[in-house]
Amino acid sequence: MEDELFEERTDLSKLSAAVEQIKATLGKIIVGQHDTIDLLIAGILADGHILIEGVPGVAKTLTAKLIAKAIDAQYSRIQFTPDLMPSDVLGTSVFNPKTIDFEFKQGPIFGNIILIDEINRAPAKTQSALFEVMEERQVTIDGKNYKMQEPFIVLATQNPIEQEGTYRLPEAQLDRFLFKVEVKYPSLEEEIMIITQQHQQKTNDQLADIKPILTKDDIIELRQQVRGFFVEPKILEFVAKIIHETRNNKSLYLGGSPRASLAIVNAAKALAAIKGRDFVTPDDIVWVAPAVLRHRIMLTPDKEMEGVSPDEVVKQIIQKIEVPR
Repeated sequence: MEDELFEERTDLSKLSAAVEQIKATLGKIIVGQHDTIDLLIAGILADGHILIEGVPGVAKTLTAKLIAKAIDAQYSRIQFTPDLMPSDVLGTSVFNPKTIDFEFKQGPIFGNIILIDEINRAPAKTQSALFEVMEERQVTIDGKNYKMQEPFIVLATQNPIEQEGTYRLPEAQLDRFLFKVEVKYPSLEEEIMIITQQHQQKTNDQLADIKPILTKDDIIELRQQVRGFFVEPKILEFVAKIIHETRNNKSLYLGGSPRASLAIVNAAKALAAIKGRDFVTPDDIVWVAPAVLRHRIMLTPDKEMEGVSPDEVVKQIIQKIEVPR
């Protein structure tokens, strides 16, 4: 009887099939990084932008490109550099002598999946150009609003080690990213698999055989489905307690905002969908919390000096709060 009710409530067959197909497709090229792939898929289902951080050579850009290739949507890539201007990203008004008027020429930000490579290389002026488009899905140029087409996802990469020629991202911009995904080095076994795969590969073009799995309309439909998932009031209270605790924690200089609370709930719904459920469990909240909070909270200077990580503080906070059953 429970199974019948579950089936009537939400049919997840299309969503589950798409997720499995995307994972299988990426798994042919990307070795390991299962958590990264889960977070990227969850970010797309939760309608959130994603910041991907890792040292050079760990396939950050390749993974983002693969995700984009798996979706039949308009993709554009912007390489951020210190001399990049806001108009290079958003677009600019150009004079047309035929009409004797100015026409707006769209910049590369106009698309569905936007890969911003090395986002921390552009100065604050260019970073601030992203504020409106990332939050409100629109661009205002010369007093006119230009709406983005759905879906609109920004996937941004950055290198945490190199500081030469980079700029720290403003907190207001970091808060607009649903997740900060940290891509780690592969294990020894995974490294051997990477070398072996590359050695046996007949062509240099790894993306040539990737076929689109989802259309733009599919993503919009799946997002609506995920948005309607059930979340118990006690789980919502659990999320609120986590965020509230970040604002009163002695290790933190800056806690999470209400946007962080909403991000955890939306991300947990998307994770539940990936796991084949139409309801959120406390484990979903615990799993997504570090990725949602690590770029939104700021450690106090003394904790930074001690080498404490934001993830450790989030873990300590969760351990102090009673998990709903």
